[in-house]
Amino acid sequence: MINVAIAGCGSITRIRHAPEYKDNPKCIITGFYDYFTDRADELVAEYGGKVYPTFEDLLADPKVDAVSICTANKYHASMTIQALKAGKHVLCEKPMALTSEDAQAMIEVALESGKHLMVDHNQRLASAHQKAFELVQTGEIGQILTFKTCFGHAGPESWSIDKSASTWFFDKNMTTIGSLGDLGVHKIDLIRWLLQDEFDEVSAFTATLDKRNSAGELIGIDDNVVCILKTKKGLIGTLSNSWTYYGEEDNSTILYGTKGILKIYAHPDFPLELIKRDGSLTHYQVGKIATNSDQVKSGIMDLFVESLICNEQPPITGVDGLRSIQVVNAILESVETKKTVALL
Repeated sequence: MINVAIAGCGSITRIRHAPEYKDNPKCIITGFYDYFTDRADELVAEYGGKVYPTFEDLLADPKVDAVSICTANKYHASMTIQALKAGKHVLCEKPMALTSEDAQAMIEVALESGKHLMVDHNQRLASAHQKAFELVQTGEIGQILTFKTCFGHAGPESWSIDKSASTWFFDKNMTTIGSLGDLGVHKIDLIRWLLQDEFDEVSAFTATLDKRNSAGELIGIDDNVVCILKTKKGLIGTLSNSWTYYGEEDNSTILYGTKGILKIYAHPDFPLELIKRDGSLTHYQVGKIATNSDQVKSGIMDLFVESLICNEQPPITGVDGLRSIQVVNAILESVETKKTVALL
């Protein structure tokens, strides 16, 4: 049995971490910590455990085997390192860190402590993505040549715990990056995994087009990002993410190969479409993907718990998180320099 404590009691804990841990018969939630103690009180009342007055109190609890870090982006690296040094395994929300240096430090501390570090890049586990991975590996669309991937919705103020323009997602001090860190980082990891490839070059644009803070001022971070990416194998494609898709979410990915096209979550009725070069069409009735208004189980917590029980490296590692952060940083450098940036 794995004893898990959760740091951060916002929406991601309420809709994902807490209910998924509760439903797992192999773990127990020991308690919750949040700077706003009333939020922890509410979750304890629903899921059990106890309220930890401070994060240090959580880490000092000898019963705690592992910690989910579900706080604002700013604290991911420091709290993860603190937990690893305290002898706890860690599941860290994305983005893993805000700099490559911090991400590398997290990996090194995990190795030094002998504890597992997993990053919550949950898009890999969506059923259409799992099936798409299988089809790519078996060569159903041939050699992949190009791709486009997108993740956009109406913005975090519609679903975050604050439900207003005062959400921490709009606070540059708490996030540093906006829609790129919230949404784009998911698709960076997804494409890396689907293609089994790494990104080599990036050219990008970011903009703040519509999102405003509680004072009515445009937020100081991106609400839209568009990128052109090249992989080490020579594939090229686009990535776009947005907090200004009003009316409908877009969580689609399309892979174009020498034998056909694979459309993932691009059709409202068919999660996965395979369109062959000869025009033949196959629909795969795999599961839907989560939206802000219609959540489905991510499976991340189950994977994390199982890796701890089996004492195996988690399937989505700190290195995976680092690779995504390196691309994020390259995107930001491209925007700042107005040049194409090569990744090392």
